[in-house]
Amino acid sequence: MEQTLKKNRADRTPKKDKKITWSLIKDQSQLIYMSVPLLAYILLFAYYPIWGWTMAFQDYKPAKDFSDQKWVGFKHFEFLFKDDNFLQVLRNTLAMSVINLILGFTTAIILALLLNEIKKIFWKRTVQTISYLPHFLSWIIVTGIVATSLASDGIVNDVLMKLHLISEPIQWLSHGKYFWGIVGVSNVWKEVGWSTIIYLAAMSSIDPALYEAADIDGASRYRKMFHVTLPGIKPTIIILLIMQVGHILEAGFEIQYLLGNGLVVDWSQTIDIFVLKYGLAQGNYSLATAAGIFKTVVSVTLLLIANGVSKRLGEERLL
Repeated sequence: MEQTLKKNRADRTPKKDKKITWSLIKDQSQLIYMSVPLLAYILLFAYYPIWGWTMAFQDYKPAKDFSDQKWVGFKHFEFLFKDDNFLQVLRNTLAMSVINLILGFTTAIILALLLNEIKKIFWKRTVQTISYLPHFLSWIIVTGIVATSLASDGIVNDVLMKLHLISEPIQWLSHGKYFWGIVGVSNVWKEVGWSTIIYLAAMSSIDPALYEAADIDGASRYRKMFHVTLPGIKPTIIILLIMQVGHILEAGFEIQYLLGNGLVVDWSQTIDIFVLKYGLAQGNYSLATAAGIFKTVVSVTLLLIANGVSKRLGEERLL
């Protein structure tokens, strides 16, 4: 008798789950219909073009049919890793990415902490608005401002000479040793205000009772920053850090391309510029595709590693 009852219950369970599942789908049908255009967009522009990766394993010729292309295996990947120019480009990309990552993260967190300490709403909003306005400028305008400021008769040289820090104007954009720093500072100036928005939103969710308890214990503003605010936004910092690690080979294109010149070419070229110059401009689409695949594989690998390390340390993670 007991076996019969258990069997009947087992038979009824899948039907019940199926009924609930279809009921949920029916209730959420409007949301599903709304997500169809987004899903179609992702499939069309993110996944469908992946078939083009096959060009990296061919000597691709645009005039020939896909079936007539010559397959060469890993020839273009071998060329990339044996080419001294590509290794130099990889060094530049990694260096500028790390500089942007460190400067961008630290300055955004510091600015968010300082803005959070401004008690007057008017001044807080004013400073925040001024800080994120450069985000809406195109890189064409930003690089024009940077180049004008760093010219021999620009404001930077004028200020340094009046402060007696230098005796003659410095040609900032003519020396490769300055280029990485210029890119890092320019990125900070343009994006630091925009980056603070996420941190300020995370700070707004911190329980005010924690600050009240810290006041009762006699904690100063700096102690509340380090012991209340920073731990409160720690999950947000970790998630953003993991995402940024996945973009470690995205050093940029516009600023390096627009500020770069023949004198600093050994310091300014990134993988994106390499793809444009030696791949697309010369019609070597296979080489350009191979470089793009390399970037994607490295980015996904670093993202998974960063996520795994965060998981082992018991911190927030993406997956």
